[in-house]
Amino acid sequence: MKFLELVLENFGPYVGRQTINLSPDREEQSYPIILVGGMNGGGKTTLMDAIRLALYGSRAQCSTRGSLSYPEFLSQCVNRHTPPNDSTRVELLFEHLQYDRRVEYRIVRYWKRSPKEGKDTLGILEGDWKDETLAQNWDEYIENLLPLGISSLFLFDGEQVKELAELEAPPPMVVDAIQSLLGLELAERLAVDLDILMARKRKEMASAKELSEIEEIEQRLEQSHLEQQAVKQEIEDLQELFRVAKLRETEAFERFISEGGKIAGERAKLDQQLADTHKKAQDIREALCEVAGGVLPLVLIQPLLEEAIAQGDRELRALSAKMAQGAIQERDRRLLDRLQQMDLGADSLAQVQAFLEAENQALNAEIAQTEEAWLEADAATLDRLRFILNHQLQAQVQSTTMLLNDLDDQEGQIESLDRQISTAASPEIYEQLQAEVRKTQAESARIEAALEEKNRRLRELETTLEATKKELANYGKQNLTRQNLRHLLDSAEKVQQTLKLFKQKLTLKKLNKLEVQVTECFRYLLHKSDLVHRIMIDAGNFSLTLYDPQGQFVPKHRLSAGEKQLLAIAFLWGLARVSGRQLPVAIDTPLGRLDSSHRQNLVERYFPSASHQVILLSTDTEIGKTEVATLREQEAIAREYLLKYDAKHRQTTVEAGYFW
Repeated sequence: MKFLELVLENFGPYVGRQTINLSPDREEQSYPIILVGGMNGGGKTTLMDAIRLALYGSRAQCSTRGSLSYPEFLSQCVNRHTPPNDSTRVELLFEHLQYDRRVEYRIVRYWKRSPKEGKDTLGILEGDWKDETLAQNWDEYIENLLPLGISSLFLFDGEQVKELAELEAPPPMVVDAIQSLLGLELAERLAVDLDILMARKRKEMASAKELSEIEEIEQRLEQSHLEQQAVKQEIEDLQELFRVAKLRETEAFERFISEGGKIAGERAKLDQQLADTHKKAQDIREALCEVAGGVLPLVLIQPLLEEAIAQGDRELRALSAKMAQGAIQERDRRLLDRLQQMDLGADSLAQVQAFLEAENQALNAEIAQTEEAWLEADAATLDRLRFILNHQLQAQVQSTTMLLNDLDDQEGQIESLDRQISTAASPEIYEQLQAEVRKTQAESARIEAALEEKNRRLRELETTLEATKKELANYGKQNLTRQNLRHLLDSAEKVQQTLKLFKQKLTLKKLNKLEVQVTECFRYLLHKSDLVHRIMIDAGNFSLTLYDPQGQFVPKHRLSAGEKQLLAIAFLWGLARVSGRQLPVAIDTPLGRLDSSHRQNLVERYFPSASHQVILLSTDTEIGKTEVATLREQEAIAREYLLKYDAKHRQTTVEAGYFW
């Protein structure tokens, strides 16, 4: 099956007649993706609703219908600028194989603002010829081609994937669709048909009294069935109300956080933290003052003190030289006298005398070059000053640096706490925000309690139904004595047991195939290939259980939000592959909360392979420049459209091309 063309005329924000070519075939080649871009509120979801409405009419599960009746919904879909006498129109052209030949059908639905008889007018065209018979039996025909029950698995949006990702087990509507898609409802339908046949035979062959009793039991059975359906509908309604209530509760809590409610609730704690931090900062300042009362200020004149030490050393050396000069001269005189007594000879004595004079002249020159002493510091004072510079002063500089760093940290914390406290809501606003949170929480709790009560009632009804069926079966055994009826009832019971066993084995066989496909799809989409090795599906509620390569259970809460969405998409993809149906896939807002790596995997691996035709309805932030470039490089896009929304006139027009 392929969608070839969608025509909208005065539908929703689309004024006038606008045509979108959806064919994946271009230039005699097939490309799977039809890319439709649009901003939020620009009409993307309306396109999806138009496809559903064209296919299913009053049974369509459109996003904006809610609790509206079908006439009210049709009136709501009429563009606000449509003249009173003009019609609103939705057309969907598609092709599929019928008896090994390709046929094209155009579904046409049109109506006015106040639809005649509360419904639209349906026409089915095969080529250019109108098929009245097919139009009258369209609901039965489309159920064989694309059943309504499974349409949500092929025409879905990001919110549906998000909801499916968060649930432990699929909702009842999805479970029914899965059973229909896997062919599991056939055995159930046969069992129901068999119950009807048995009831009919009992009526044919029972006495008047027996017939009356059987009819009374069947009435109770029918009443229980009706009440069961009503309770199921109430449960679905309550589940939707609960979803909305939880959404409002989340929004109220987020508003409570963003508008300073949480900080206002923690104001006393923050004030105490601020006071403690101020005290720590003051203690550090006092410690700095204490350090500054020691030798630390000398660091300001450290070069000058080093020059003073050098000057003192020079003065001490000059003083030592002056003190030694007299003693040296006296020694030289005694040495010369001694040498004269030894009669060394005039030449040798002259040489020694010349050497001593040269040494004395050098010493005199050194003393002459020394500056005049002005520091007059002794050696002990210089040693003390040298110890202060080399040891005490360095230690105090390091200590001061650490104190200053601590002070910076404390002042940073003070600034941060001041900012937090400044954003706190006022007491009046805090009370309002807190009251809103409590109100939404109470509403969620009330709906949840009502939902639990309805589920309990549903379980009671199921027990009653089983007991009534057993009573009806036992009645037939005890009171209907004819051999042919007994044979029929016994055979029917055996067939029912066989059907039950058949359904169990069929379910296991289908689920085994589905588990393989879902595991393969999930590992293909996930960039962490070692996270999950196998996925098992519960035969009762179709919940998923994950196991790692070592066979250990992987709790679902360990997955990130993006990984949960990929798991939901892998589930839908695996279902489509197991079903064997060649159906188009349409996805509204497909990339949700996915991070860049998961988004890239989905763009590269899922979209081009999800089906032979994939209609993507996306904003500019979901499929952006990088993603659309990737799809173009893969030659996966057949056509690109952009929904241009005029906010002033609240109208949307369809143009060729994407955002970039």
